[in-house]
Amino acid sequence: MRLGQEAGSVADTNGVIARLLEELTKLPGIGPKSAERIAHFLLSGDRRNAVSLAAALRGVAEKVRACRECFNLTEGELCPICADPRRDGGLVCVVETPRDVGSFERAGTFRGRYHVLGGRLAPLDGMGPDRLTFTALVDRIRKGGVREVILATSPTLEGDGTALFASNVLSETGVTITRLARGLPSGSSLELANAQMLSEALEGRRAF
Repeated sequence: MRLGQEAGSVADTNGVIARLLEELTKLPGIGPKSAERIAHFLLSGDRRNAVSLAAALRGVAEKVRACRECFNLTEGELCPICADPRRDGGLVCVVETPRDVGSFERAGTFRGRYHVLGGRLAPLDGMGPDRLTFTALVDRIRKGGVREVILATSPTLEGDGTALFASNVLSETGVTITRLARGLPSGSSLELANAQMLSEALEGRRAF
């Protein structure tokens, strides 16, 4: 059977191709049709694309970990931001995910450091405070050196609830707590905000 014929019967395969389709559909935004298109691409023509992708995925799985300070993704003990002495360690921006860190870094206006919660509170989905990094955040603040914590959760119902909970657990630390300005559209997500919106939200932050 030629490769083209094999790839053309992706949906009827019960072996390794079916396993590939199954794993692809677990990715956010990838449905069965998108999974088939990706599989066709990987199986058609130059197989080096598939080999390179597999190597990259293996490298991520084996080498990437959470930064021991802020829980951003990194290959070392500390992420490049926490390890950078030029960053302002007295200003900590609390975000939900590493993707949010990327959004702020692309905006290029924030020179402090971050703390990644690992998600947002969603009790109905089983995401309670114990599954997020609130305890590590409080411990980090109590070590001293932090003068302001910016709560930069998404402007959604769950994001606001997460920010309120963070504000409560930090209330006894004495640190200044601020919230991003509402230049961000309510009900949206930080990853959808452009650089100008994030810059204005940071500059207009208010006391929580």
